[in-house]
Amino acid sequence: MSYITYGTTTIHYCHYKQTRKDVKISIDLVNGVEVFAPESIDEAKLVQIIKRKAPWISQKLLELNEVNTTVQPKEFVSGEKLPYLGRYYRLKVYKEPVPNTSFQFKQGRFIATVPREWSQERIQHQLEQKLIEWYRQYGFKKINERAKEYQSMLGVKPRSLQLKTQHKRWGTCTPNGDIYLNWRIVMAPLRVIDYIIVHELAHLIVPEHNDKFWRLVRTNLPHYKEAKEWLRVNGYSVANLFI
Repeated sequence: MSYITYGTTTIHYCHYKQTRKDVKISIDLVNGVEVFAPESIDEAKLVQIIKRKAPWISQKLLELNEVNTTVQPKEFVSGEKLPYLGRYYRLKVYKEPVPNTSFQFKQGRFIATVPREWSQERIQHQLEQKLIEWYRQYGFKKINERAKEYQSMLGVKPRSLQLKTQHKRWGTCTPNGDIYLNWRIVMAPLRVIDYIIVHELAHLIVPEHNDKFWRLVRTNLPHYKEAKEWLRVNGYSVANLFI
């Protein structure tokens, strides 16, 4: 690993040589700072480019330090709190002489019934799957309701709207007009869900992230920046709560 100094800060980075024409700098929580450069580039010139980008790199690293990376795996035991639409609801687990599990949301609680003889490991695995199924079924109903409101406001209609498993995106708008939303967004507050919906619907009108696009988002969701900031800080913990 190489490094440069920027003021009193030392910036470590991994340098990868590739068949490319320009220098690309990538920064994320998992891989840190990565520099992808042409195979023929002079080392001194590369360092000069990185130093020129040092203020931007330093700022991005500071922003990453603000990200909530705490992920507390769920054990699926009575009294545990499970997230839905930005709030947390307690889980009650009943161990009964039944052949299979049942899972429902009733009177402000998640209620599960599991076979009495099952191990905690098996209970945890089965209830996690049941919860994800519940998120996808009932979360979609809520998301579809919100999407219809914003479709009317924007004057657009996607060819389809679906919840998908997406590991690196909260939403996708395809060139054919299909919108895919990460099912994990059902754990986020409604204002954040609204932002993701509006963001993807706006792409039906403006495909690029240009000034026109962001004006369109702001017109229909004036406080979108707050939701965007929530995602920046809390998105990692939400995306990695259930794998």
